[in-house]
Amino acid sequence: MAGAQPGGQFRPLETGDPATVAGYRLAARLGSGGMGTVYLSYTPGGHPIALKTIRPELSEDPEFRRRFQQEVKAAQRVQGLYTAPVIDYDTEGTQPWLAVAYVAGPSLSSAVADHGPLPVPSVLLLLAGMAEALSVIHGAGIVHRDLKPSNVLLASDGPRVIDFGIARAADATALTGTGVSIGTPAFMSPEQAAGKPVTPASDVFALGQVAAFAARGTGAYGDGPSHAVLYRIVHEEPDLSGLPEQLGFIARCLAKDPAERPSPAEIISLCQEASPTPLRQSGSWLPEAIAEQITQRVSASAALAEAPTAAAGPAPAAPTAPVTQPTPPPTAPVTQQSPTPPPVAPPVHAAPTMAAAPVGAPPVPAPAPPSTYPHPPVYPQQAYGPPTAPRPPFVQQPAWRPQPLPPPKQNKVGKWIGISVGVVMGLIWLSSCASFLKDLGDSSDGSRNSSSSTGGGGSSGSTSPEPLPDPTPVTYTGINIPESYYVRFADSPPKPVEASDGSSPRYEGDSDLYYYDAGGWDNDRLLGSYGEKVVLLNNAQKGSLATCRSETRYTKEVQLSQLSKGSQMCVHTSSGHIALVTFRGSAPENDPSDYVSVDITVWRNAEEPSTQE
Repeated sequence: MAGAQPGGQFRPLETGDPATVAGYRLAARLGSGGMGTVYLSYTPGGHPIALKTIRPELSEDPEFRRRFQQEVKAAQRVQGLYTAPVIDYDTEGTQPWLAVAYVAGPSLSSAVADHGPLPVPSVLLLLAGMAEALSVIHGAGIVHRDLKPSNVLLASDGPRVIDFGIARAADATALTGTGVSIGTPAFMSPEQAAGKPVTPASDVFALGQVAAFAARGTGAYGDGPSHAVLYRIVHEEPDLSGLPEQLGFIARCLAKDPAERPSPAEIISLCQEASPTPLRQSGSWLPEAIAEQITQRVSASAALAEAPTAAAGPAPAAPTAPVTQPTPPPTAPVTQQSPTPPPVAPPVHAAPTMAAAPVGAPPVPAPAPPSTYPHPPVYPQQAYGPPTAPRPPFVQQPAWRPQPLPPPKQNKVGKWIGISVGVVMGLIWLSSCASFLKDLGDSSDGSRNSSSSTGGGGSSGSTSPEPLPDPTPVTYTGINIPESYYVRFADSPPKPVEASDGSSPRYEGDSDLYYYDAGGWDNDRLLGSYGEKVVLLNNAQKGSLATCRSETRYTKEVQLSQLSKGSQMCVHTSSGHIALVTFRGSAPENDPSDYVSVDITVWRNAEEPSTQE
């Protein structure tokens, strides 16, 4: 359909775009990015919404789906004046999607590109609104992680921060083979660029970057290749030349140390102090050219809302010969035609309410419900109007009665067969008892002999179970594990996973192999496992399943300083997997990221699972 309107605010749907998503009919394209495509749609009540569909390659990743579900549910708790609330979502379907309230305004990135930097009063109101949005987002336990000009929309009554927390869902997927967190490099904080855990202070750093962009049209760390920008963010001071004096406090937001950055509440106070008049959001807070663009978008959205209603209607029927009602015979005039009852009773939910009609009338096709705009279940609506023809009457059918069955014939042969079977079963049971008693005696003797020969190793005096058959090994090369991330040997391939609460991977129950910087006076960097069964092999040992099964010099963690390229470790998990981990190196010193690279050979289910917590 023609989604574009005069002024070019919307783009028409392209070939391959879906016509509907979960009952929401898509009207136009709003944009696309690394996560997916955003479309314009409407609620049943006519309110415009922005519906984002997730890219197929992300949808197919189970770890992304788990994170996406967590972040969407958390985003539902965010209800602020400067955020776009979540309207509806589906995290478990074939293609996940998320719908939020539509904001009839351009993004900050496109507004600056089209009309240049914002004046100081607009920047102060922008910063105050964004800071208030971050207060609400952080209050819901969410870190935005990808605050940038394209995620800030300019509405007539203030800015709107969107896509909060959703970038976190893609971290584990995007990290495989890269060692760099997802996000926009020019607006990352130093700790995020280094692959370290992010906190609400990371969003404050990004806010300072966005403020510099809004006031000057360029970021505080310049442009260029991603690695070059990340290096400057981590190691160099920001370039704030040309920034108006009233906005000098932005430098505090860009402090390298997260503890030195102001809180969102402090930023609002700093904006109020820098403004000669009280900060008040109104319809005139933006330059006239941007305000006019917002007005055009509102009109275009309203026009698109009316277009589907006018176009919607019943599908045209295939051309057929005209259908006429037969003329009743003159000798038996009929004043009203009624359909012949169907051969089966109507559904239970369609209880008959009409009186019976004469039999023999010609059949009339069942009325089809009027065509209506499909809506998702969260917006229930009765789509059926009054029928165009009476429903078929219900005719009571004679009740079915079961016929009595003749009594079974007596068969004496079965009696003797049953007696014979009982005798045979009794003999089998007696034989089993004797065999069990014999095995029990042999087991007790063997247990005593085993205990005396091994020095008592084993539990409850029983013999040690024999090792399981050797499973087929699977090898994965070049797995990059960022600092504070871990991998699970059951995944294929193993992908870096961040701790659910952003804390240490040491305490994640499924952390089969993690990389962690413990800090402290000696700045220990560690490779370890939650199962606490790690063995560092010496150079003379050959890494194999047999070696890993025989070695019992278990430890929880190995310092990175103990490893060199080619060092091997055996790792046993509580789920019964055994892995041979070969260390390949860590991130170069000039790389802003912090990660280790390993090869992993996994023998899945190579031993009995451990019951130890």
